[in-house]
Amino acid sequence: MNRDALLNMLASGRDNPMLRLSLGTLYLGEGDAVTAAEHLRKAIELDPAYSAAYKLLGKALLQAGRSDDAEVAWQDGLAVAERRGDMQTVREITVFLKRIAKARSAPD
Repeated sequence: MNRDALLNMLASGRDNPMLRLSLGTLYLGEGDAVTAAEHLRKAIELDPAYSAAYKLLGKALLQAGRSDDAEVAWQDGLAVAERRGDMQTVREITVFLKRIAKARSAPD
């Protein structure tokens, strides 16, 4: 679906986590990390157990230059994914967290 169709769904009152994840994914792909993060935060607000939203929120925050916030989002998402048994997301977030740690420990 295109952005207009998704935004029309949202405007019509059909707000839900999947719609917000779709909008976040779309905006992230367009390079608008700030708007992507807003939609992804809303997805998590609507469904705090939506591990995929945490994963993408971390990516959006990192792209927006907010690595500390990205790390927090991924740590939260890791806990959610582990509780849900979502092992693919656990693996992916673990890699992202290791990359942040490595980047922090690299000399300037």
